[in-house]
Amino acid sequence: MERPAATFALSRRRAWASLRSVRNWQELGKFCAVGALGYLINLAVYDALLHEQLHYLLAATCSFLVAVTSNYTWNRIWTFREHRGHVGVQGMRFFVVSLVALGANLAVLHVLIAYGGLDKLPAQAAAIVVVTPLNFVGNKLWSFRRAKA
Repeated sequence: MERPAATFALSRRRAWASLRSVRNWQELGKFCAVGALGYLINLAVYDALLHEQLHYLLAATCSFLVAVTSNYTWNRIWTFREHRGHVGVQGMRFFVVSLVALGANLAVLHVLIAYGGLDKLPAQAAAIVVVTPLNFVGNKLWSFRRAKA
């Protein structure tokens, strides 16, 4: 059985190796490019729904569903194409990670509007940026994780 200090040292080495991995940085860059497209889609749909007088939290949820569909498709075929597994399994994992990110997004959005005094569109733009790291880590480590040999 490994000692806690040895386990911590091993985890630190793995984390350091991950930070030095060119492939991880390339995937992060692609993930951010896909995310930028999803970000624009999300904000465009959100803004359109606000103009239709939808409540901002419902508009954020609907715009999320549109953007997450685009993000999953592009991340599957471009960002993590070497990690392709079963489309249903990866899709469900991606959706679960995205739901967690949506929950975080809605919480941040509500705080920024209710307590931060921000307008709805800038608050949504900021909330998306805040939850992006959570989304990347969840999808990298779970949704599109490498299959063990």
